[in-house]
Amino acid sequence: MTTRRAFASGLAALPLFPALASCADESQAGTPGDLIVWHGYRGREKAALELVAKTWNDRLQPGGRRVRTVAVPADAMPDKLSASVPRGRGPDVFIFSHDRLGGWVEAGETVEPVGFFFEDADRARFLPGMLEAMTYKDTLYALPLNYKSIALIYNKALVPTPPATTGELVQMAKGLTDQARGRFGLAYAYDDYFFHAALQNGFGGGVFGPDGVPILDAPGNVQAGELLQRWKEVDGILPRDPTASLITNLFNAGRAAMVFTGPWFLGEVAPGIDYGVAVLPGLSEAGGAPMRPWLSVEAVFLAAGKPRPKDAYDFAAFLTGAEGGAIMAREGGQLPAAAGAYADPAVAADPVVAAFRAQAANGVAMPNIPNMTLVWSPADKAIKRIARSEATPQAALVDLQREVTGAIEQLRASAGRRN
Repeated sequence: MTTRRAFASGLAALPLFPALASCADESQAGTPGDLIVWHGYRGREKAALELVAKTWNDRLQPGGRRVRTVAVPADAMPDKLSASVPRGRGPDVFIFSHDRLGGWVEAGETVEPVGFFFEDADRARFLPGMLEAMTYKDTLYALPLNYKSIALIYNKALVPTPPATTGELVQMAKGLTDQARGRFGLAYAYDDYFFHAALQNGFGGGVFGPDGVPILDAPGNVQAGELLQRWKEVDGILPRDPTASLITNLFNAGRAAMVFTGPWFLGEVAPGIDYGVAVLPGLSEAGGAPMRPWLSVEAVFLAAGKPRPKDAYDFAAFLTGAEGGAIMAREGGQLPAAAGAYADPAVAADPVVAAFRAQAANGVAMPNIPNMTLVWSPADKAIKRIARSEATPQAALVDLQREVTGAIEQLRASAGRRN
């Protein structure tokens, strides 16, 4: 199982289509005027991106700029971008998750708005909700390439038909749970804030209000915490310690019937397990409202201050369009943000792709404002307190609200002193 940070960085590919061998070397020398594209991909995703670049280069018209892709470690890319782009160096285009957008905009001289080139008719090219993740302070800064979210993955031998509601889920999971024998109806990383967000958002909670003020102790967030404690302590359908290795081992041994997780998990499923993927069940405790997991949307950004930005935008539009998205899906295992990519027969016929696309319709893009970086660690700590019943959800979330609000105020004060 992949952590929230690896999930957000987009390193894991969905193993849906046959793999390709890498067809280019990132160190290959380019020519002056090449359009340089930084990415954090490896394996299948890297090969797929190189195939998109080759397709683009093979169709170049006179005066066009060849694309050269350069692999950069994903965890190092933000710092490399911040150090190079404001100084006129670095790439023309780069691929990264949307959650850093607000920080880059506020820092300045890193990302270029794309609204000048973007037409209203272009909105129909993307799945609903994807462009919102690329928007900061009402300005569009990138084109969405792919997305990831959690969904319900189940063992068909134990769960012939996935539950449509949490009421059905609990009833089914109780019949499949025998804690003395290490069997559980449901397993997921419930003490990780990223995974818990599906409940929080489903109850109408969240992290920030429309004005950017934290709402971490909102009633919906409290209800989500209460439901988690009920599943664990009253219904008894969850393992006591939801580590990544335990969840994987339980599922592969047929001792966890259902898991809430994302496409990265499919590469870890044992060959003998006949699994299915379905939309997360609706919340019976909230009138059937859908669970709303966070979406991590990976995007194609234009680096600020580069010459001939229209060239960079044209390649970004091709990569995120129907043809580029279909290549990244078929060959790289991605879930494309381009609506037109789903017209490709191989993409359209895959039931796993269809399930994650349906789940994305209920997803919520992770906040892309800079203050979100101050939330993750305290929120993980608060959810662990709730999961272990060390505090009531109300008490834990009041403490979380106080801690995050204090951190934001301290950061503002520090920025004011520097200015």
